[in-house]
Amino acid sequence: MRVPTIGVVGAGAWGTALAQMLASDGREVLLWAREAELAAEINATHRNTTYLPSAQLEPGVRATADLAEAATCDVLLLVTPAQHLGTVLRTMPAYPRDLVLCAKGIEAGSGRMMHEVAADIAPASQVAVLSGPTFAHEVAAGLPTAVTLACGGGRSQWERLSAAIARQNFRPYFSEDLAGAEIGGAVKNVLAIACGVVDGLNLGQNARAALIARGYAEMMRFGDAMGAQRETLAGLCGLGDLVLTCSSTSSRNFSLGKALGQGEDPATLMQDRRTVAEGAFTAPVLAELAGKHGISMPIVDAVDRLLRGAPAAEVALALLARPLKAEG
Repeated sequence: MRVPTIGVVGAGAWGTALAQMLASDGREVLLWAREAELAAEINATHRNTTYLPSAQLEPGVRATADLAEAATCDVLLLVTPAQHLGTVLRTMPAYPRDLVLCAKGIEAGSGRMMHEVAADIAPASQVAVLSGPTFAHEVAAGLPTAVTLACGGGRSQWERLSAAIARQNFRPYFSEDLAGAEIGGAVKNVLAIACGVVDGLNLGQNARAALIARGYAEMMRFGDAMGAQRETLAGLCGLGDLVLTCSSTSSRNFSLGKALGQGEDPATLMQDRRTVAEGAFTAPVLAELAGKHGISMPIVDAVDRLLRGAPAAEVALALLARPLKAEG
């Protein structure tokens, strides 16, 4: 039986970490980098000093700046920023059988989930979503990690992909709930910004725990409205990812929120960032969708206001002044 070829599109920290993990058993993995210089560095030194300097990459990781070459793989993990996914897919001359979406966000302008974008542009491919509590540097280091692998192609796609992706220290769990897997990842990024603000304002651990719990309630309300399964959001790609990214400065979204809480200007922060904090792009789209569907998401609304320039202390006080109500 022929072993499927695997490619990773996007040589940022997360894409490089996934390529490193996939090559950990000696398999060859093709990693697409947008910059030809980065692809050349990876091939010459087996390092990505720009995005993942801590990792000495496996010999099986080979980089290319040719998107058409990456598209020849049987399985392609798409790890481009969420707002660039549609552009990258439209640029591909062909599509593999399996597209595994690893970006966490909602498309600005259309309000579509990533699996909807991919299904529209590449209808002949079967789409899956990989999401869960994953820091890139830990995955690259081979530390134990578990994720949700939601397969639009059902059990037959799961059997193909789990055999291609699972490694000793990287354990996927099966789901067919594409919407739930993506909603968990998108919403938790916005909530992680809010938790960073709490840290930046020195509001304490009690406040952060409360925010995580109330943010999880917002995630569940949004998921219910969008057809996600509650079991999915209670799992790795929802609650698990929420706990991880709301509790560590290793999270880009948490770090962005902390800087906002310390009074830094959001526009300046976004200009200076080499790596993408997806929650900053998701927050306005999520707030708009929540308003359109009548979903109460006050924490998401607060983050949206922060990113538009509202002072962090003022936004925090407004949340604390909300009317008392039953929990739920």
